[in-house]
Amino acid sequence: MHDLLDKAWRALDLPGDALSRLSVTGDARWPSCFAVTPMALASIGAACLAVSELAGGPRVTLDSRLASLWFNWTLVPEGWTLPSAWDAVAGDYKAADGWIRLHTNAPHHRAAAVAVLGCADTRDAVTAAVAGWSAGALEQAVVAAGGCAAVMHSPEAWRDHAQGRAVRAEPIFAIRPGTLAQTTWQPTPGRPLAGLRVLDLTRVLAGPVGTRFLAGYGADVLRIDPPGWDEPGVVPEVTLGKRCARLDLRDPAHRARFEALLSRADVLVHGYRPGALEGLGYGEAERQALRPGLIDVSHSAYGHTGPWRGRRGFDSLVQMSCGIAAAGMRWKAADKPTPLPVQALDHATGYLVAAAVVRGLIARQRTGMGSITRLSLARTAQWLMDHPATPETAPMPGLAEADLAPGIEHTAWGPARRARPPAVIEGAPMSWPLPAGELGAVEAA
Repeated sequence: MHDLLDKAWRALDLPGDALSRLSVTGDARWPSCFAVTPMALASIGAACLAVSELAGGPRVTLDSRLASLWFNWTLVPEGWTLPSAWDAVAGDYKAADGWIRLHTNAPHHRAAAVAVLGCADTRDAVTAAVAGWSAGALEQAVVAAGGCAAVMHSPEAWRDHAQGRAVRAEPIFAIRPGTLAQTTWQPTPGRPLAGLRVLDLTRVLAGPVGTRFLAGYGADVLRIDPPGWDEPGVVPEVTLGKRCARLDLRDPAHRARFEALLSRADVLVHGYRPGALEGLGYGEAERQALRPGLIDVSHSAYGHTGPWRGRRGFDSLVQMSCGIAAAGMRWKAADKPTPLPVQALDHATGYLVAAAVVRGLIARQRTGMGSITRLSLARTAQWLMDHPATPETAPMPGLAEADLAPGIEHTAWGPARRARPPAVIEGAPMSWPLPAGELGAVEAA
């Protein structure tokens, strides 16, 4: 954990002596040939230490088991069932010359894959169709059709790949100064981010994890989704502490509402593909002009340089591309891709997004300037792969009663229990007054 945290903390350019304020209890670990739990501790620790720095330096304690569990699902429904997080077609398939993963959770991504394959949208039909393709040709065709796919590369092949080289050359946090701030916001003792206005334009899963963390320390998070968008298997997990609204940024009235919201926000977190907001007329210059001093933090799948900088992607696809799934397969001597036991790239990137936001707040208080920060799942994967780990084979037991916070969370779908927070900042407890709720449940205000 310490090497991973040290590298991330130095990349944030925050005071090195802050690391001495962090302690870890327990010794739980996710089974993997990669340092999954150390990465959970390092990413959550970086976010918490940033909040501690903003709040004047209280001590931070992390629980290794709870930090590990917060890299998975933290909600336990009572009397109802969470929808599956995966579409029936999504998964790994054997092509004629290797493995490929299709990501089909969004209906339009599923339609694109099935159209390219020219088959029925059932798993058996897709399996038979994929077998007749070269993995690389199918990846290229699905991506060109607007879908999401990834060939399984070895770590060695990814190091030689043009995008792998581009990602390695990027910093964990690509930080640039923004514009001069126009804000009176100040941290609040005991609830460091109270009153901070965060406009959240993120979807599954990294960005929502980051903004959930910010809400846990008091930020007023307003999530904006387009009409019709849903992610039912994930929403109950990640909307904790937030208000969720809908806007169509192609509608003039909705654009006016969005611009009014952005003009009053302290923070914008967005996870659209690079160039997507520019295509809607909200590039960096326009965002900074609408809100001088804005702390603008974005994340992408494959990075912000290189030939794949605009490619659609998700955690499971990046694990295939960058060699993680192949390395796991080799370690397990398995007959199929073996990814990390959890979507650790998403979760880690989410907490790094939160750390970048708080780092921006600290810098803005010192210099009066906003900031622009970019991260990516692929760069987070490189951060993990750069730190060798001792393989861990013991299973990680699931959520038990002792892991759960007291009381009931009255979600929009029914009562539930939630895991206890993974960290304690002295004098500033992590808590969420708002339960998880449905997308589009409130007005965009």
